[in-house]
Amino acid sequence: MNTVNVQINVETPAGRKIVRELEKHRKLVKIEYPEITGLEDEQTYTVDEVFDELINKLGNHYNVDGRKLWNSIK
Repeated sequence: MNTVNVQINVETPAGRKIVRELEKHRKLVKIEYPEITGLEDEQTYTVDEVFDELINKLGNHYNVDGRKLWNSIK
């Protein structure tokens, strides 16, 4: 398999858009994020963990299934 290493500036809207598009192709693309330093003693969460918690809280607040609601507005 041929591979390409790329650096994308995610501090710009265009860079973030490119990364979001690449994340849609998980079978073809492997994204490695740099390790964050200075948070060794802090509790950290992945984007997926935060999103799942947000959907659950919104669903509980509005008494709806948050996943169905999210999928209907995509």
